[in-house]
Amino acid sequence: MRYVLFCLLFVCFTLGSFGQEVFGQELEYGKVYLIKDNMGADEIMRIVYHNKYSLFAQDYLLRDCKILYVDKSGFTRKREALRERIVKAGEGGISYKDIVMITHPGEVKGLAILTWTYEDLAKDQNVWLWIPALKKTRKISASEADDAFMGSDFTVEEVSTRKFEDETYKLIGEKDFEGYTFEHTGEVKFKGTKCFVIECYPIKPHWYYSKRVVWVDKETGGNIFDEYYDKNGKLFKTLFREWVWYEPTGKKYPMQASLECKDLRTGHRSVILNENTKYDQGINEQEFTVKRLMRSRW
Repeated sequence: MRYVLFCLLFVCFTLGSFGQEVFGQELEYGKVYLIKDNMGADEIMRIVYHNKYSLFAQDYLLRDCKILYVDKSGFTRKREALRERIVKAGEGGISYKDIVMITHPGEVKGLAILTWTYEDLAKDQNVWLWIPALKKTRKISASEADDAFMGSDFTVEEVSTRKFEDETYKLIGEKDFEGYTFEHTGEVKFKGTKCFVIECYPIKPHWYYSKRVVWVDKETGGNIFDEYYDKNGKLFKTLFREWVWYEPTGKKYPMQASLECKDLRTGHRSVILNENTKYDQGINEQEFTVKRLMRSRW
């Protein structure tokens, strides 16, 4: 189970034409959508999820993903991974396929996980885990969505399973973001950025948060800051995402460059740094098979 929880952490981070407006309820694959001032909360959040899972691109390649676990004393543990994603855009009923390859440290090096995510919201993901120490691949199911990942401050839902349909939304205003001090570097990020502020209420009863307040950058359409409140209305957790523009020739994609999640009760934080990221590389779909897992030598 600890292998499963660790691997799923990476499956859902960061992974057309530019500047499309939103028409209707569903967004099209292969397009980048811009947020407009007259949009409602539902329209805005649909774009947020479209961007989160990089559904505007053909594929996604992350060669260097660093994950840092930092306790309140500053002691840091480090993990590293590779990741590939191919967007199927509904072909065969599949939305996208992911493969994650762990490269560091030694006790988890070589571990790999393959995930297929379907268009049908009622259909669970298919997930296969390759455990090199056992030379065995086994099919697994996702853990409870509110579980923590192997001591991290992220939950399964935050990085993997949360969908637009899991919450209801209320637009509470437009504000300039006060800025976030990214503790990994000490830099103040997004100060003065114009944002929509949206309250999100979970559909599930008695969930681990009663609401979250999301700050959505008007420019990139990325949720740059989430505030989590417990059933007593007390802020207990924050989640920062650094959204940047990835600009290959003739394209402009919103991309998550880094994330930092803080548990205000424990003083712990978890940092993800996505480095050497590329899109539309022509990744072969044959890479996303169980046989691929078994042949891997990372």
